[in-house]
Order: sequence, then C-alpha cells, then structure tokens
Amino acid sequence: MRETQPGTTGGGELTHVDARGRAHMVDVSAKPWTNRLALARCRVVVPGLAAGAPAPAGVAGEEPITWPELLATARLAGIQAAKRTSDLIPLCHQLTSSKVDVSLAIGEGCVEIEGTAQVVGPTGVEMEALTACAAAALTVVAATQPADPDVAIEDLTLWHKSGGKSGTWERAAD
Repeated sequence: MRETQPGTTGGGELTHVDARGRAHMVDVSAKPWTNRLALARCRVVVPGLAAGAPAPAGVAGEEPITWPELLATARLAGIQAAKRTSDLIPLCHQLTSSKVDVSLAIGEGCVEIEGTAQVVGPTGVEMEALTACAAAALTVVAATQPADPDVAIEDLTLWHKSGGKSGTWERAAD
C-alpha cells in the first residue's frame, strides 16, 4: 500500500482541506463558467433476477409493484436527489442543474444505473451524477430488499467528466 501525506490523495492536494487541515468549501468565485458534464454508474445486484423476472411482491393486500413502475420511481428519485446534492453533502456548492438524466435497465441478476448531470457554472457536477445513481439504487433496494435481503449496491463510480480547467477525463475500462 502506498503511503500518502495528510492532505494529499497520492497525486495531488485535497481540495476541500485548508492550510490548517480543516475541511472548507472551495472558493469558486474566480473560476470561469463553462459547460460541465459528469457521468456516473452503479448497479444493484438482486440475486435471482433475470431479464423479464416478476417484480418483488407487494405489501399484503396491495397489488405488487411492476418493474416499469419501480424503475420509473427510481429514475425520479435519482433526478430529485441530484438537484438536492448540496443539501446532502456538506461541502458541495449549490448548483442550478442544466440537465439531470438517470437511466435504469434490468440486466442478468442486477439493475444497471447510469446518471448524467450537466451545468453551466464555475464548478463540476460529479457529485450530482454520483448522488443521482446512489438515490436511484437505494430506491431499488428499498423495493427489493424485503423480498431478497442479499440485494447489494456495487461499483458506484464516476466514468466521465468534462468542462472547466481540467478538460475531459474518462475512467479507463477494466
């Protein structure tokens, strides 16, 4: 394991830590406003789920939820959460999102989730894309976990970001 000094990430300084080592919000007042985009992905592993499988059983006395309804609800939860990221993560800037998109697809044994966030502003939207995926995934877990306690969220990861001084970055495929 490679050792790093306090305040570093192995390749650069932590941006949300001041000279005294205290957490602080980054000053973005001098940064140029550019079009910024971020894409994140995760998956919810639902053991036994196969494409075309029935949705989890409903609460006694109610009709069971359908997969299209569950995925639509999770998509809306992800969009709503992305819009509230600064309320959830203390050092995030409050942004007026230009666009948030969340897509979900049933795969073999899992639900694949992708979240995209876009803004014209002085700071990126990576946390918004990640938050969108996390909230959508938690919504799927909330609906499936009572029927399948082994459900799990995996690989919540940023895959792309563009805009601003650092330009475009893409995660290398495994």
